Formats: sequence, C-alpha cells, structure tokens
Amino acid sequence: MKRFVIPAVLAALILSVAAVTLGGLNQDEGWYLYAARLVGEGRMPYRDFAYTQGPLMPVVYSVFAFVWNSFGLLGARMLTVSIGLAGCLLAVALARLLAPEGRKDAAGVVVFMLLACNLYHLYYVAIPKTYALAALFAIGGFHLLAKSVLSGGRTRAAFAFAAGLALAFAAGTRISLGALLAAGGFALLFSFRRFRWTFLWFGIGGVLGLALVYGPFVVDSGAFAGLVAAQKYHAARGGFSPVFVVGSLSRLVRWYLPVFILFGLGVGRVPKSDTRFILTTTLVGFLAVFGVQMLAPFPYEDYQVPIVGLLAVVAAELAVSRAADTGRIVLLTLGLAFASSFGSPLLERWSTDGQDRFWTLRKEKPELFLLKDAAREVERLDPGGDTLLTQDLYLAIETGRKVPDGLEMGPFSQLEMDDWRRLLDSAPSPVAAISGYSFAVKPPTCSERSAEEQGELRAIVDRRYELESTIERFGQNATTLGIYRRRTGR
Repeated sequence: MKRFVIPAVLAALILSVAAVTLGGLNQDEGWYLYAARLVGEGRMPYRDFAYTQGPLMPVVYSVFAFVWNSFGLLGARMLTVSIGLAGCLLAVALARLLAPEGRKDAAGVVVFMLLACNLYHLYYVAIPKTYALAALFAIGGFHLLAKSVLSGGRTRAAFAFAAGLALAFAAGTRISLGALLAAGGFALLFSFRRFRWTFLWFGIGGVLGLALVYGPFVVDSGAFAGLVAAQKYHAARGGFSPVFVVGSLSRLVRWYLPVFILFGLGVGRVPKSDTRFILTTTLVGFLAVFGVQMLAPFPYEDYQVPIVGLLAVVAAELAVSRAADTGRIVLLTLGLAFASSFGSPLLERWSTDGQDRFWTLRKEKPELFLLKDAAREVERLDPGGDTLLTQDLYLAIETGRKVPDGLEMGPFSQLEMDDWRRLLDSAPSPVAAISGYSFAVKPPTCSERSAEEQGELRAIVDRRYELESTIERFGQNATTLGIYRRRTGR
C-alpha cells in the first residue's frame, strides 16, 4: 500500500492549494467569518445579530480571528482546509479501525483518496463555512462510537459519552446534523441486550453537549427568540420541490462519483463481524441527515459535504473487506479520484469566464486576488478606515472593516425597505462597495427584490455617494462591483 500513499498525499496537497487559492469566492464565507468576529467582540448570536446556523462555528472561529485579521480571507481558508483535512484523517482512522486485519492499510488509503483527493470536497472544506468543522465533529463522533462498540468495560462507557458529546457539537455547528445523534442513540438502544447501558452514557454525553452549545441561548430570552426566528427564516424560503431534489442529487453523484462507485461495488459484501453494527449505524446516520437536508426548500448538494465522509468510510469497508485483491480496489480508487478531480469542471470554472463564440475568456486573476485588489481600492479611498457599507462581507473581512448594524448576514440581511432607505440616506460609511448582490435578496423568502425597489435604493446610493471605480466580474457568480466615496458634506 505504501506505493499509493505518496501520489495520494501529493495529489491532496496540490488540490488543497488549488482549492484555497483558486477556489471561487462564496458569499457565505464572508458572513460566517463576520459572525465569528462579532462573537470575539463579545456579541451574542441570535440576540445581537442575525445568524441562521448552530452557534458553535462562530464561537470556535472567534478564537482564531487573528488569522484573517493578519492574512485576510486567504488565512481563513488555510485554517479551514486544515480542519477539513483533519476530518479526512479521522475518516481514515475510522476506516482502519473497522477494517479486518491485513486490510486496514487498504481501507485507510481508499478513504483518503475518496475525500482528500476530491477537489469538490476540498473546496467546500476550505472555504470558511460550517462544513469543515461539522465534518470533524461528525466523523470524530462516529470514530468514538466505533471505539465504544469495539471495546469493553469502563472504556466503552467513556467512549460512548465522548461520542455523544462530539455528535452534539456537530449539531451545534449545523443544526441538521442532530439526526446523527438520534441515529446513534436509537441504534444503541435497540441493541440494549448486546451493549447494555451504553446508550445511556451516549445520551448523557449528547444532552450535555447540547446544553453546553445551546443552553446559553435558551436561557437568554432575546437569544432564544432570535434562534426561533432563524429557523422560521429557513422555513420561509418555500416548500418541497422534486425538481430541486433531482437536480441536487444528480450534482451530488457527479461531484462524489468515486464514492458512489465504490459503494456500489461493495453492496452485498457486508462484513460478518462486530463491525456490522457500526457500519449500519454509520450508513443510517448518513441517510438520516441526507433525508433531512433533501427536504429543504433548496437542497443544495454541498449541504451533504459534512456527512459524505461517513458514506466514504462505509463504501471503503464494503469494497475492501471481502475483496479478492485489495490492491486492485486501491488502484481503481486512485484512478477514479484522479480522473474526477483533475478533470473537474471546477478547474475550468475557476480559470475562465466562459466563452465568447469560440474564444475562451481566461480569468486574469483568481477571484481571491481580485478581492485583494478591491480591498486595496477601499483602503486608497479611506486610509485606515474602520467601516464599509457593503453586503459583500468577504470584502469587509479582507479590509478589516465593520459593516453597519443589520448587514451582518451580507446579501441575506433582513432589512425591510424603510430600513434600507434610512440606512442608505444616512451614508454611514466613507466608502460603499455595491455589487450585483446588493439590495437583491428580499427576506425572508430570499426571492428577488423588484427592479423598482432595487433601482430606488441604488438611486439613494448615487445621491449620497460618488462612483470612484468598478471591478468587472467580481466575486461569487461574477457581478460588477462599484466602489463609491461618500460625497463631500456627508
């Protein structure tokens, strides 16, 4: 197996660098980091600013704010991809723990290739969203659960407690991952004759973890009202649509095709050992979260990133555990992973701006470095400034500036028209950065605001600010960014 390790590690490093430096900008990474900054300043999610996920990510990331304060979004991505790769290594450890003797190396290498050599996976655990941290807790929880099941005596209870705690932290990072906690608890309860009171220790760990994460927000009436409002915000986006589900599923299979191929090859090869329980529970946990997230009004396929590691472990175990030649399985996985990643449409998307007839339009700079250009322009117009009027929060992060209260969620900020009129008319910042996302999203349905309303708000900007420069094809999905200076006398 050692001959496969070096090319796999080199591929993972190359793809990680590509994901960090070339990966397209995503609006979410700006407002997640901004939430962490606010927590670091002593502000409370849900009560002091709007936030729609579990509170653990901004709490954890607030400790590392110095990273992006010093190195901007690039630093935040480097931190996040490190957490993402740690999650991949935990998946490797879980696969090795479950694999039969003599096949542990093969199982570990296969899982590493399926995750750390998958460009799509690396990109989404590199950008500062909840995915990398959630995956770390989710996979870590199942690794601890596996150690509990495979051990005995007092260590079984201790590992079960730790597993419940870890999965509670996963639910504290992304609320939908609470289904993992339920899957593990019910699996242990239904196997009471075999594992006795292990489910109780698992449950104690889970309840304690949930209390630690959500307790402060439940006892604070303002924070609790904001937490409830955040879930209503999710629900207000619309009902279930089979069209969105089919599209999301299709894209998920495309991005993780090697995982699904290995899983298909392994179906019917369930190991006849003590690992059957944990493999079944892991698969049920994956399917439970998968189902919950597919019921979302807009079930984006990247929602599944934190739990794909669980499916990869199951796929590797099934494919490797009873294979006649594990070397061929590893070689097949290597080929699938390399073909999937180095032939990924993401590489083309990150390096080109489409096509003009038969001429390919090459990006002059990666989006991350275009962001740095925009940050330098803001600094030129307002040297040493500390505020910026924008909904593109990755620009606020890059410049180290604050945005006006109410804009903490960037394009998803929940301001009504009257709020917008008052805010813009006050010209609260010396510089404004207005992109195609500005004023476009109407809360809470996230539908597009009417052209008339958008035009009215842009007219207020033009009255209070003077356009200084524009950057074409800027940021997520390449809109035009206008950078404005407040008119004299304001």
